[in-house]
Amino acid sequence: MAIAPPNSTGQVSQEEIKKRIQALLTSQRAFFADGHTLPVAFRKEQLRKLQRVLKQHEQELFDALYADFRKPALEAFGTEIGFIELELKLALKSIEDWACPRRVPETLINFPARSYVYPQPYGVTLIISPWNYPLNLLFTPLIGAMAAGNCAILKPSEIAPNTAAVVNRLITQNFDERYLAVVEGGVETSQELLAQRFDYIFFTGSTQVGRIVMKAAAEYLTPVTLELGGKSPAIVVSDTDLELAARRICWGKFLNAGQTCVAPDYVLVQEDVKEEFIQQMAQCIKEFYGEQPLNSPDFARIINDNHFQRLSAMLTPEHVRIGGETDAADRYIAPTVLDNIAWDHPSMQEEIFGPVLPILTFETIDEAIKIVNRHEKPLALYFFSANKLYQQRILHEVTFGGGCINDTISHLANPNLPFGGVGSSGLGSYHGIASFDVFSHQKSVLHRGTWLDLPFRYPPYGNKLNLLRRFFKWL
Repeated sequence: MAIAPPNSTGQVSQEEIKKRIQALLTSQRAFFADGHTLPVAFRKEQLRKLQRVLKQHEQELFDALYADFRKPALEAFGTEIGFIELELKLALKSIEDWACPRRVPETLINFPARSYVYPQPYGVTLIISPWNYPLNLLFTPLIGAMAAGNCAILKPSEIAPNTAAVVNRLITQNFDERYLAVVEGGVETSQELLAQRFDYIFFTGSTQVGRIVMKAAAEYLTPVTLELGGKSPAIVVSDTDLELAARRICWGKFLNAGQTCVAPDYVLVQEDVKEEFIQQMAQCIKEFYGEQPLNSPDFARIINDNHFQRLSAMLTPEHVRIGGETDAADRYIAPTVLDNIAWDHPSMQEEIFGPVLPILTFETIDEAIKIVNRHEKPLALYFFSANKLYQQRILHEVTFGGGCINDTISHLANPNLPFGGVGSSGLGSYHGIASFDVFSHQKSVLHRGTWLDLPFRYPPYGNKLNLLRRFFKWL
């Protein structure tokens, strides 16, 4: 019973959507309650099936991503399909260890006893994914949910319709809907899903919508993970290799035409090297995409007209140093660098989420730290400097979700690193074992021996308090 959006033959009513979603929830709750997802052997079998399905239909996924974004095949594999493969390999290799009860140290207070933490699946989970990486940001959390032993209802973004349709078909044709199901649709469908009682909600998207998700989850006290965004800075100190810094920032910024939640959103460059840095950026853009990036097969397009118009409004001509060209019919915005930007400029009022990079300056490292700390905690931060003391200051004095020293975005490529935001950039983290943990309740259990039962803790207490104080002091 995969739920697809309305088609040209007629509209699906809100009441019908509600009934279908409730039917799916009911069937998944029964499937979970019957214990089908609990054996590790079942989880591995399903993960291997997902691995096979994605491999067998790789070209269809490439085609769907190209239809939605004109995403180059290398980017489609490196940031979507290959990334998912790494997560699947790690989960299949490690799931027995992850799922085992973990013994923790005991205290003499409980002697004789042993204490364990038992990872337990939550039950029926909801995964809402965004449009910018519509495979990666749906399947990566799904792998964690499956490895942990949950059922899942998946809500792909309607803004990437071609990819959503392929995902729907592949899941529907290959998995029992009592275990995994896809619900397509727009805002009304998301609202209906959030009105239901799930055991866990995993959402990736904007901070604004994240607040809506959290309010809906609060109705049932449903635990949530929110993977959001924000304005992630790249800080460039004058002692760094400017050519290398420009190349790595260009790559991280213009990958997927800037439609990446951890893309460098703006650059803070030390004032005395700003001009040289901008020149290096111009050279990198030319090397990457040629004299006319419009004709490059390696540069993606903006997802839709609304985002194209939003981004175009940021291209104030007096601030454009590199790029600035647009083509509305092709949803093309050139790789663009803006200079002499103030904090009240349109590009600094929201996460850009496109190929537009403002350049701001600072004089000292103290000033750079203060600038970042004056604003919301970013999802990512990228620091370029050879100075070890400066590196340590950034790590200790600035709060951010994750990031790189002398690189951009690459921290996502290691599934052993938890990924997530802090404050307005997110709540909770995932990837690798963190994905398993986020979809598992950590149940704490003490196993008490029966061969000894000291009467000390039982009433009447009499003068036992001083003895108890001495015992705690001795521990």
